[in-house]
Amino acid sequence: MKKNIGWCITGAGHEIHEIYGFISEVEGVELFMSRAAEEVSKIYKVDPNNFSGKMHTEKSSSSPICGKFASNQYRGLVVAPATSNSVAKFVLGISDTLITNIFAHAGKARVPTIVYPTDVAPEMQSMGPSKPVMVYPRKVDLAHTNELSTFETVTVVRSIDELRITVLEMFC
Repeated sequence: MKKNIGWCITGAGHEIHEIYGFISEVEGVELFMSRAAEEVSKIYKVDPNNFSGKMHTEKSSSSPICGKFASNQYRGLVVAPATSNSVAKFVLGISDTLITNIFAHAGKARVPTIVYPTDVAPEMQSMGPSKPVMVYPRKVDLAHTNELSTFETVTVVRSIDELRITVLEMFC
C-alpha cells in the first residue's frame, strides 16, 4: 500500500483557493489544519469539509498523529501555505502546535518536506478575502524563509506553479 502525503495548512490566506484546488487533484493526501487555518478558511470562504480524504484538526499542541511522521508512515510532507509565524517556529525549532510538531517529527525522521511560505519576496500582491492586497514582508520573515531553504530534507518553493511541479515530481 502506498503511503499518504501529509499536507499541513496554516493560517494564511495566500493563494488558499489555488492550494485547496491542487490538493483535490493529488491522490493520497491526508490533511492537517491548524486552528488558524480553520479560521482563515472561513474568512476566505473555502470549505475544507469538501476535501474527500482524511482530515485532522488541531485539538491540542501535540497529538499521537505526530508519531506517525516519526515512524515514516508518510511518503512526504507539504506545508502550504506556511505563515511567517510557522516558518519562524520551524527555523527556531519551536514545536508548540500541531503543525510545528509534525514538521519537527518529519525532520527528525528525514521525511522529504516541501514548504510554501507566504513571505518569499520583498513586495508581493496577494488575494485578500475580497480583493488583492499588497504585502511587504519584513526582513526577518524573508531571512527565516531563506534559512529554512538550507534545512536538510526541506524544499522551499516560492510560487504556486513551483509547488505543483515539486509535489508532482517528489511524491506522485
